[in-house]
Amino acid sequence: MSETTNERRRFQRIAFDAATELTQGERRWTVELHDVSLKGLLVKRPAGWNGDPDQPFNALINLDADTRLQMEVVLTRTRNDLLGFVCRHIDLDSISHLRRLVELNLGDESLLERELAALGEDDD
Repeated sequence: MSETTNERRRFQRIAFDAATELTQGERRWTVELHDVSLKGLLVKRPAGWNGDPDQPFNALINLDADTRLQMEVVLTRTRNDLLGFVCRHIDLDSISHLRRLVELNLGDESLLERELAALGEDDD
């Protein structure tokens, strides 16, 4: 495994239970969030899943009554009953909330800074 590939796999996944919804055009699915990272999210495949893997999705994660993460994601993997998405766009408020969530769960600011730096290097 190359160093770059190895680094991409080092984004810490945060197991987090929050009301999450995926949308694609007029289609809408309530999903069970498995984990979230600075790179994307992993959800349990919902019943009736018929998402188009060639088109982007919008993910909305409600952290609490007043705080939510909203991001544009693309489906990158399907394994067993899990769907993996990579974030392609996230607004400033959402990335601030996500950064704080990751920071609280990592408990080490240097790990957070390393992950943020790795985000800037990954241009694929």
